[in-house]
Amino acid sequence: MSHKTFYLLLLSLILITMIVVFSFIFLIPKGKEYRTLRLENKKEVSALARSNEEKDRLQVKLEGLESKNDKTIKAFKKPFNAYKFVKKYDKEFQDLFVTEMTLQDQNGSFKVYEVNATTKIDSPEVFYRFLDNLNNSDWIIGIDFPIHFERSGDMIKSSFTMKVHHFKALKEEIKKDEQEAKKEGH
Repeated sequence: MSHKTFYLLLLSLILITMIVVFSFIFLIPKGKEYRTLRLENKKEVSALARSNEEKDRLQVKLEGLESKNDKTIKAFKKPFNAYKFVKKYDKEFQDLFVTEMTLQDQNGSFKVYEVNATTKIDSPEVFYRFLDNLNNSDWIIGIDFPIHFERSGDMIKSSFTMKVHHFKALKEEIKKDEQEAKKEGH
């Protein structure tokens, strides 16, 4: 055997040994890691697809609720104006007065108003029509009971308090919730 052949055979043997060592040290462990990562990736892709389906389902539900409750949502966004309130409902009464009350236990999302109304009627039917109209008004209003009726000749005077949703407080609450969500990383 010649020297060239011997060196070529030795070099080939060293090269084959290095390839086998390289395979066992780097390629086989990385192949196992690749298969593990590929399985984890499939699980993540599956979870993402389920999450997207749930998001789409909830988005459709949200859009349905928004369209169904559009008037209420708009009423929440519209700030209360006592002057507009009196102008809108003074047709039903001879006198209608709205006075903002300050209470110590007010929570900020509602303002409390005292409403005094006088009308010339035989029964409180006009007042009940007024309450029905409040349900369809541009504002979120709650009437606090009791409602006081007082008859004075052919006039019926009524007095009651109402809570009117205060939009500014809602905006501040929404802003606060958004800031907390940002802090939590959502």
